[in-house]
Amino acid sequence: MATAIRLQHPGTGMTKIGYYGFSWTSLFFGGIPALLRGDVGLGLGMIVVGMIAGFIGVGLGWFIVGIIWAFIYNKIHTTRLLEAGYKLADAPERVRDAQRALGVGDQGVL
Repeated sequence: MATAIRLQHPGTGMTKIGYYGFSWTSLFFGGIPALLRGDVGLGLGMIVVGMIAGFIGVGLGWFIVGIIWAFIYNKIHTTRLLEAGYKLADAPERVRDAQRALGVGDQGVL
């Protein structure tokens, strides 16, 4: 189950919600959640890879790619937000849990 974490950009004050953990929406809908979050390249890439894997593996390939995608997408999305300058800005215990799950140190804290 994915866990939400609030991120804030110190320069603009803009707030976004990042997630970490297993993404059920990505499992069921493939690259569509990535497209809706603005990760167009990742979303389209996932859809193309899933279609190719599904074609080669007679449908089973899509399922396998979908499971892998569901495990990694939330971490990729939130890490990209941190790389874009956003900082973790939530309750201290939630920030610690997110740091541990995402593998980031104090550099990701507001």
